[in-house]
Amino acid sequence: MKIHILFFIGIFSLLTIGCKSDKKESAKKDGKSGATKIVDKIHYKEEKHLKNIKQLTFGGDNAEAYWSFDDSKLVFQASNHWGVNCDQIFVYDLKNPLKDDKTIPPMVSTGKGRTTCSYFMPGDSTIVYSSTHLADVNCPPVPKKEDHGGKYIWPVYKGFDIFVTDLKGNIVKQLTNSPGYDAEPTVSPKGDLIVFTSMRSGDLELYTMKLDGSDVKQVTNQLGYDGGAFFSPDGTKLIFRASRPKTPEEIKEYKDLLAQNLVMPTNMELYVCNVDGSDLKKITDLGSANWAPFFHPSGKKVIFSTNHHKKKHDGFNLFMINVDGSGLEQITYDKVFDAFPMFSNDGKKLVFSSNRNNHGTHDTNLFVADWVD
Repeated sequence: MKIHILFFIGIFSLLTIGCKSDKKESAKKDGKSGATKIVDKIHYKEEKHLKNIKQLTFGGDNAEAYWSFDDSKLVFQASNHWGVNCDQIFVYDLKNPLKDDKTIPPMVSTGKGRTTCSYFMPGDSTIVYSSTHLADVNCPPVPKKEDHGGKYIWPVYKGFDIFVTDLKGNIVKQLTNSPGYDAEPTVSPKGDLIVFTSMRSGDLELYTMKLDGSDVKQVTNQLGYDGGAFFSPDGTKLIFRASRPKTPEEIKEYKDLLAQNLVMPTNMELYVCNVDGSDLKKITDLGSANWAPFFHPSGKKVIFSTNHHKKKHDGFNLFMINVDGSGLEQITYDKVFDAFPMFSNDGKKLVFSSNRNNHGTHDTNLFVADWVD
């Protein structure tokens, strides 16, 4: 799914330079006082595919918002506000939008451990998500880059398992219980399968399972991190991000980090395959971090987040590309961070996370826009 919020928290350090730069670039002098003012934007003129953008949250870190099957709600993860210190899962009712950060939407995770990667199940009465709460009720420690030579690393906590909850926060089923990382579940539009990432083979591979956790099948089998997978609109294909270490040095670094339940997600490309893993194709070759992919409603294009176009790789925007790797097009233009895009099931709207309009802070909020092809 999504390079989930754990990586997102990691890149806040990476984007500190970008945030400072954004303040300078968006600052203007007040004609009367001479004081510097922060000029915020919700919509940039270059964003021709987006119309009627609305801000949904107003503080903290909000990300990975995904639509219910009937497009009336969003499920997302949030931290650094609402009394939670590490990511928990909330449901946003679009018929009753938040007016400010003082209004707290319903939390459907346990409030214990760290959670990530939530998604509505068919019928919209239950939600699948990943959590570490059985391994430890406390927030797991976030690794420090200074302990790894200053490199940006992301934890794949072995305590993550996949659960199903109702809308009142009651866990109704545990879907995985294998040792090691099981996370990043998303559900097919056909309502028959879940795709997820697991360490059960000794590497981070994609798997599918039925909605009750049965009939687990391995999808990918190449060395490297495979994750953030989503189904195509017709449920026949998967789009995902992957690292592919090739040189002896890269392979050693990848394996050494993985032995510590860590990955370095700064060099990833996008791949498409059939649900069973066949007909695997690499569709980007841009360098840097290309991630958070999601199929366009036509099934012929993919929208994703990337920093390949930034000279210092210090900011992320949404781009779109054809599934054959042609037709790359920039979609969003925030100076710091746009990511986690998802089209509504009717194809009319796009939800995404962004640092735009955050008054010079590091807040990341949810935004929804009408989509214009």
